[in-house]
Amino acid sequence: MTKVIHRANSRGTSKYDWLDSKHNFSFANYNDNQRMHFGALRVLNDDIIDAGSGFGKHPHDNMEIITIPIDGALKHSDSMGHEQIISENEVQVMSAGTGIFHSEHNASDTEAANFLQLWIYPNKKNVKPVYYQKSFDTKQANNAWQKLVSSCDSGSNQMLTIHQDAIISRVFLSKDYEIDYSLDQNSFGSFLFIVSGEIEIDGEKYFERDALGISDISNFSLKATKYSYVLNIEVPKI
Repeated sequence: MTKVIHRANSRGTSKYDWLDSKHNFSFANYNDNQRMHFGALRVLNDDIIDAGSGFGKHPHDNMEIITIPIDGALKHSDSMGHEQIISENEVQVMSAGTGIFHSEHNASDTEAANFLQLWIYPNKKNVKPVYYQKSFDTKQANNAWQKLVSSCDSGSNQMLTIHQDAIISRVFLSKDYEIDYSLDQNSFGSFLFIVSGEIEIDGEKYFERDALGISDISNFSLKATKYSYVLNIEVPKI
């Protein structure tokens, strides 16, 4: 097992009047040559947007963009004509392809919103841009891996799809519960992000907002030392 550990307090930061953003990988003004990507995972940002604020319209191309709200809701608008509200236990996917413009604003005028944004390198360039959004039942993630996002070639209508051989899953673990995870034989590894709680892997503890990249292994197990919410991003090499 090869491990890459990102403790919560080691992440890069972008701080503005309306935004507090933490970066697991080099982004904006944060640059660390040791943290450029994990396999095909290029960005994992942990963003808090003040009430009534947000990102103005800006462009993307040839990137798979996944947004996962943690607290609150976001108002989305894009050049494909979508006007959506995305809330907790929903996931949003944009395949930027040949190019899109979009904006994301806090849907509340009174409460801050916290969400994760992931960028994954695609395996197909210059595809027609698409937008997906789906709500997921939290019960299916209780002490079991719930798949949220997978490849367009997976043939499943239970998940959102992207143009990459990646799988994004989540689990809500009860205290002292242990769970296994098996990787696809073609995967580079899994990048685990502890949204909340505390887990133990291979004898080492990881806490809220810590992250761990695991590679050179076909399966692993993790144990919750308190009730925990864990996101698992399994990706190929690039």
